[in-house]
Amino acid sequence: MPTPASRSKPLPSATAPSRHVYDVIVLGSQLGGALAAVLLARRGYSVLLVEHDGTGPGYEHDGFLLPYAPFITPALKTMPAVEEAFAELSLTPQLQRGQQPHVPELQLVLPRHRVDLHADPARRSAEFLREFGTEGERILADLAATIRQHEPSDAFFKEGPPLPPDGMLESWNLKKRLRQHGGLEAEPRLGGTDEPSRLLRGLLPFTVHMDQPGSPLARTRPLSQALQTPWRYPGGRDGLRQLLFDRFTELGGDLLSPDNTDTYVAEELHFDGNRFSALKLLRSDTLYRASCLVSATDAGALRRLMTGRKKHRALSEQLDQSTVKSFLFSVNWVVPEVALPRGMGELLLMDTQQEGELGSLLVQLLPARDHQGKENPALRVVCAGGFVPASIRDLGEGYLQNLALRIDAHLDALMPFTKDKRLLRSAPYLDASAVRGSRLMPHPHYVFDSEAVLGITGLKQQTPSKNLLLAGREVLPGLGLEGEFLAGIRATRLVQEMLKKKPVLKR
Repeated sequence: MPTPASRSKPLPSATAPSRHVYDVIVLGSQLGGALAAVLLARRGYSVLLVEHDGTGPGYEHDGFLLPYAPFITPALKTMPAVEEAFAELSLTPQLQRGQQPHVPELQLVLPRHRVDLHADPARRSAEFLREFGTEGERILADLAATIRQHEPSDAFFKEGPPLPPDGMLESWNLKKRLRQHGGLEAEPRLGGTDEPSRLLRGLLPFTVHMDQPGSPLARTRPLSQALQTPWRYPGGRDGLRQLLFDRFTELGGDLLSPDNTDTYVAEELHFDGNRFSALKLLRSDTLYRASCLVSATDAGALRRLMTGRKKHRALSEQLDQSTVKSFLFSVNWVVPEVALPRGMGELLLMDTQQEGELGSLLVQLLPARDHQGKENPALRVVCAGGFVPASIRDLGEGYLQNLALRIDAHLDALMPFTKDKRLLRSAPYLDASAVRGSRLMPHPHYVFDSEAVLGITGLKQQTPSKNLLLAGREVLPGLGLEGEFLAGIRATRLVQEMLKKKPVLKR
């Protein structure tokens, strides 16, 4: 974890909350849980949010605060249900002010071509026609259609369908809704075998949490949202989470995170029969009790908190259905802005011409921040990441070092003469001190032993422990960031149904 000096907003260590009983405890730092916590606090419930697996605003290395991975966010308007939730929380203006487009929106780097995907259709057309001639017209048509492919399914997701369905009644209701909505099974338009189309499809892994999604919906909706305008949010995923945390505390929720206490890591879950009863934190004898637990941490992390797993075999079997198949491995370079090549974009998708390990690289230029979070306008962080098999974690540090060197080589080819001027090279998996395990997988891909409804679902939200709900990225992995938020929105509804408490909206 970052040291206290590395945080952008240093705070003194806080004492634990005096309150020990809540309506809801949210465990974990994933975005679905953060959104659920804020929505429940907004609606008058007492909520304790325990960050547990949080990584803070980045990791500190040689005086710089660095990102764990490149991260893009689609425009809020492409996620209607999420837009409604942020509007309820009065966060829409703040989110829209924070989001910034990359310049150009996306740059494709091919062995013999470099193409800017400008938002302006005329400039985009000129780029493709210059590089690919008449073939560029067909690619442009496919790209334009792809950018709109999320729209036919917008109404379906705005209705808040029961995904994943739990039981026969929800499955029946879902099938009824599916008959009312066309466009959910439309095949991707970017199906060409040409280099630009193949590379554009290479953006898909960076938008979902499912390993090699095969369904049309999982291959079209997240990619369409990302290609419409791949936004940058300050601080990336951690910055987006901090936006929700700040609103949560404003609404009176209790937050235990590395920014305000040393006691924020869960040690054990307590059960009364097959129902969750209390949470024990590391280095604390206090039991925090709640009527309901919402888990926003990975299934593996939740399993480790369960003692006497034989007593909770059904829950363990549900969590065992998820396996990490690959994860995003990143390298950061800190370089002077003047050392960057002219014409280099702020967001690049790079064809490495390597199948299997790495594949396409996503490269993002970000402001350089010192250990206190202050930006240095003369420096930039070049953050590059590609997906690698989860099994490489067992191959030793030497293999990981070699993997980082391979990414270095691609960056060196992308930015000639920059390597000699860089101030720092850092790989979070190797250099983020005191951070281990799933915390070093900011973007994992999963495989599941359960059926994927519409090709986008993973673990069911409702569990055999009736008052324990899941709201992590394993619930709707085929929808990526939108899926995380939708899991949090639905978890909020399920908690309200479970507690049968009349909500009191807060301002």
